[in-house]
Amino acid sequence: MMLSTKQDSWPRTKVESLSEYITVGFVGSMSSLFCDEGVPLLRGQNIRPYSLDLTNLKYISPETHRKWKKSALKPGDVVIVRVGYPGTACVIPEGIGDLNAASLVIVRPNKALLDSKYLSYVFNSPWGKAQVAGRQVGAAQQVFNTQTAAELEIPAPPLPVQRRIAGILSAYDELIENSQRRIRLLEDMARALYREWFVHFRFPGHDSVPRLPSALGDIPQGWEVLEFRHLFNIRYGKTLPKTEISDSGPYPVYGAGDVIGFYDKMLCPNKCALVTSRGNGSGTVWRTREAAFVTNNSLIMLPHEDRSHWDYSFVELLLKHATVMEAKTGSAQPQVTIENLNYVKAIVPTRKLVEKFCAIATPIYEQVDLLFRQIQNLRRTRDLLLPRLLSGQVELETASA
Repeated sequence: MMLSTKQDSWPRTKVESLSEYITVGFVGSMSSLFCDEGVPLLRGQNIRPYSLDLTNLKYISPETHRKWKKSALKPGDVVIVRVGYPGTACVIPEGIGDLNAASLVIVRPNKALLDSKYLSYVFNSPWGKAQVAGRQVGAAQQVFNTQTAAELEIPAPPLPVQRRIAGILSAYDELIENSQRRIRLLEDMARALYREWFVHFRFPGHDSVPRLPSALGDIPQGWEVLEFRHLFNIRYGKTLPKTEISDSGPYPVYGAGDVIGFYDKMLCPNKCALVTSRGNGSGTVWRTREAAFVTNNSLIMLPHEDRSHWDYSFVELLLKHATVMEAKTGSAQPQVTIENLNYVKAIVPTRKLVEKFCAIATPIYEQVDLLFRQIQNLRRTRDLLLPRLLSGQVELETASA
């Protein structure tokens, strides 16, 4: 039997009334307790909307894990960021093994009343983000704490409806994850080919090409070592007041790590490589996905207009294998400047070999960019649908108990 469900809004219920357990991960000095292996310790940077990011993990010993039993995580727990990007939430998946948490809000839903994935979607929704933003505490640093999480009143439809909502939204996330997995495989293929040809010098016909000394060691005859100032027209992005960046427009605006909005004027007409200029991510090499775009002044652009036989696939990989980090200065406020980038050296292959590489790599990167646009469309559709599902404005078919 199917149950049709639609109403103007769902009743609101406090999270604590729908949960078995709400606590906070270990808070305090812990760096002395980190070890090379052991139990993974999740921190704010490991929590992404709807998923875990298991890169840059820290570990604690099994003994410490047992001592911190209050913050030991179980499958189905919802972990929520307290500081930095407060309210960002995801569910601990099945089969991941022992985990602990540092300075995260941990909610263990009552399985008879609250679906874990549904709660994660509530927190990551525009409504949830607004609720969290209005309930942070602290003067020097805004924090989302356990008491606030416990008292937050969320839309609480019947459990079958929660599961149906989570199922609809999860379908989008699965498509997104599949596309992201394909992107990783494709990019790994391109990187492996680049390393084989231009790092290990095992390019087609390499046996017949002698190597000669250079500033960066022995390189194949006909190759060059050149400074960036001779390869790129390096320039900073544009200083854009936040009031001029909109939610829609003809040209995407790239910030320190992603597209942060849209602008009505174009800064660069071609895809190009980017280097993050300031902050902890300074020195990070990445690239634009669109042929016309804008960047803010936290980025440095490296267009390659004078080398028409290069394309963005080759340029990004060249930069990632050059010593860009040599251009990074400062400890308290690390940054990369154009003045320093100008003198970074790179090994430059022959034109013929670059053209041969681009003939293989460019279609790979075009497929990556197509998948990236599909991911953007899926996220946009999911994010438009999410508030309508949470408000009860969309008619659902749910299996009755």
